[in-house]
Amino acid sequence: MKTWTLEGKTALITGGSKGIGLATADEFLALGAEVLIAARGEEALDEVLMERKGQQIQGIAADVATEEGRNIIITKVNNLWGKLDILVNNAGINIRKMTVEYESAEARKIFEINLFSVFELCRSLYPYLLKGNNASIINVASVAGVFDVKSGSPYGMTKAAEIQLTRHLAAEWAPDKIRVNAISPWYTITPLTDAVLSIPERLQGIIDRTPLGRVADAEEMAAAVAFLAMDKASYITGQNLMVDGGMSIKGL
Repeated sequence: MKTWTLEGKTALITGGSKGIGLATADEFLALGAEVLIAARGEEALDEVLMERKGQQIQGIAADVATEEGRNIIITKVNNLWGKLDILVNNAGINIRKMTVEYESAEARKIFEINLFSVFELCRSLYPYLLKGNNASIINVASVAGVFDVKSGSPYGMTKAAEIQLTRHLAAEWAPDKIRVNAISPWYTITPLTDAVLSIPERLQGIIDRTPLGRVADAEEMAAAVAFLAMDKASYITGQNLMVDGGMSIKGL
């Protein structure tokens, strides 16, 4: 009988040193998983690992936007476990501008980190997921992939493509018993949203659009990721779960 646990599962979380990624790591640890977090900032990564000393967590400094960084991660997964049960593609950035104001390099950077890294990691880790125990991929997308939320067009494009990638892989890899889902957060208290949430009028507009009347905590996103990773969610694949406090059903 399936239980609410991740006991015995191995999990890789990108962007795992802060925000939703770190909250997910803590949720996974509490549920019994062995966790590997990847992040670009070595200092922040070391601090996270020191605070969780004695728990089943390891970290690796790597940039998912580069082939070299992805190879570092893949080698670590191979050396640690030789297989993978859960992949959480969480790493992401944003640069908020009007469309005509972007430098080409800025837009491409958003695409490299938010989309192409997800595509390449899924493909590269596929052999390890094949060996996993009821393997699952969870992509952290955004409501910006479905609605205009003033996030900037490159960010919205990457998140829309990530949702569509989720659907394609779910169908393609279902015969391999690899489930693929996404969550789409609305505004959540993380370092990525600090600049927006610190503007009183923007914060009030976000709250007014949200039936639950507040922004989310990272732990609330982590709980959704954990559920999709569990064997309890064994009949759920190809879905984009809107974790948005009701924003997506809000009319007038």
